[in-house]
Amino acid sequence: VAGIILLIERPISKGDWVEVGGQMGYVRDISVRSTRIETFDRHDVIIPNQDLIAGTVKNMTLSSRIGRLVVPVGVAYGSDVEKVLEILMKQAKSNEFVLSATEPQVLFMGLGDSSLDFEVRCFLREIFTIPFAQSRLLIDIYKALGEAGIEITFPQRDIHLRDIDRLVEAMEKRPERGPIQPASEAPKSETD
Repeated sequence: VAGIILLIERPISKGDWVEVGGQMGYVRDISVRSTRIETFDRHDVIIPNQDLIAGTVKNMTLSSRIGRLVVPVGVAYGSDVEKVLEILMKQAKSNEFVLSATEPQVLFMGLGDSSLDFEVRCFLREIFTIPFAQSRLLIDIYKALGEAGIEITFPQRDIHLRDIDRLVEAMEKRPERGPIQPASEAPKSETD
C-alpha cells in the first residue's frame, strides 16, 4: 500500500534530494516495496516505502530547486562591526551562485567565547550548488577580511596557575642531578 501511495501522490520522485532517517542522497528508484537512495558517498540505501509514508521525509527539491545557504563567520574582538557587515554583504552579493532576486542577509549573531559571531544567509538558484557556493564564498570572505586587516579568530584559552611562588620555590630546592647518560656510556660496575 505504501508503494502505491508513493507512486500516486508523488511526495518524492526520481532525482529528488531527500533526507530520511539520517540518510541523505538522491532518489534513484521507487518500486512497490522499497525506494533506493544513493548517498553522496555513492552508497545505495534501500528504505522500505512504509518508512517513507509513516516517517519524516525532508525533500529539498519537491517544490523548488532554490536552496538557502548559511555561512557562519567569526572575527576578533575589537574589529569594526560595520566594516565586517559591509565586507560580508559585498561578498555574498558578488557570489555567482547567489540568487540576485532575493537580497542576502548578514547578521551579527552574538558575542562568542573567542569571536564576534556573524552569519551570511543567502538563497541559491540551484540547491545542488550549496557546497560550491559555500567554498567560493568562504574563500572570498577570507581574502576580503585579510585585505581589510580584520582577523578571523580561533578558540583561545587562558591558563591561570595557582601558588606559582610555591612551585618555583620547590624547584629551587630540588637537588641537582647530572646529565642522564645513555646505557652504553654508563660506568660499568665491578661485577660486569
